[in-house]
Amino acid sequence: MLGKKYIVRLTDEERALCEATLKRLSAASQKARRARILLLADAAGPEAGSDAEIAKTCRCRTATVENVRRHFVLDGFERALEGKQRETPPVSELLAGRQEAEIIALRPEPLLEGYAPWFLRLLARCVVELGIVDSISHETFSQVLENGLRGRKLQYWVIPPEADAEFTAAIEGVLETYARPYDAQRPVLCMAEQPVQLVRESRTPVEATATATHPRRVDYEYERAGTAAVFMFTEPLAGWRGVTVRPQRTKVDWAEEVAARLEGRYAHCEKVTLVCEHLNTHTLGAFYNAFEPGRAGELVRRLEFRYTPKHRNWLNVAESELNALTRQCMRGRRIGGLEELRRETGAWAKDVNEPQRGADWQMTVADARRELKSVYPQIVT
Repeated sequence: MLGKKYIVRLTDEERALCEATLKRLSAASQKARRARILLLADAAGPEAGSDAEIAKTCRCRTATVENVRRHFVLDGFERALEGKQRETPPVSELLAGRQEAEIIALRPEPLLEGYAPWFLRLLARCVVELGIVDSISHETFSQVLENGLRGRKLQYWVIPPEADAEFTAAIEGVLETYARPYDAQRPVLCMAEQPVQLVRESRTPVEATATATHPRRVDYEYERAGTAAVFMFTEPLAGWRGVTVRPQRTKVDWAEEVAARLEGRYAHCEKVTLVCEHLNTHTLGAFYNAFEPGRAGELVRRLEFRYTPKHRNWLNVAESELNALTRQCMRGRRIGGLEELRRETGAWAKDVNEPQRGADWQMTVADARRELKSVYPQIVT
């Protein structure tokens, strides 16, 4: 407890109240969390620890622990336990009626390079750039739009219907990998891939009108232009994504893509942990199919595989990034060639990499053992 600005020292009565709160309320409630923080922060208690340790135990931010300490010292025990009351009135509405009308009537064209549909985050950014508002979050923006204009996202997990030891071993291996702290010499890299159908227009479309602000095409004819493979690499803790496009996705293609990362961005790293799907192309032998033995052996020594459970790719962060790329860049578009696909996906990757937004993965091994109890084999003693 040395070096703390606000020291928590609970009386016997206060400790009893905190313990009673924990027994009475759900562990997920805010009051129960504050009670637990107070007990763990008590300098006279047997479990006293640092703010970081307390935050990890209570599954909250370190700043939350610091705030509870400050309220205890400055405002008293009751305020620390009950929570700080609002001292200022709620913020008034961000958008006036005229601004809402401008947003609803907005039909921004053309799209930014690298994006297919307009989605909430992109629209919110456009509204700020047009000067309609000084700032707005995509959550606030979604409230302005009509219900029919808002996309709805369904979240689901694919889990085996019964106990599966291989599944549990793979899922815990991946979750332990994600729990590692950032290490520049031993980064965690996730990768995923998917095929893409190329479609091009076989004739020049005829415009419905020549002067309309938003002309509509009345003559369409499309044809298949082959297929391509999109490779997505992402380093969750660094907030980096890399997208490449190839005509196919064989063992050699995969090995060359991974080698390009190991010898490029990660050339200085001792070891790279690669999280990927357990496909027959994702093997150490693929490097020996692609390169001479000396180079292949050097790449293999620097690579550590962490396979996701078979057919359960929701554990792979790169799959989430690939889904975002598909929705934001390729959905509803007709892209007729490899170079066009490379240009569009490259523009998307450049734009999303600028803020260096990392992945906030929260599921832990403890969560898996609690929430996915049905897939763990029952040991008979």
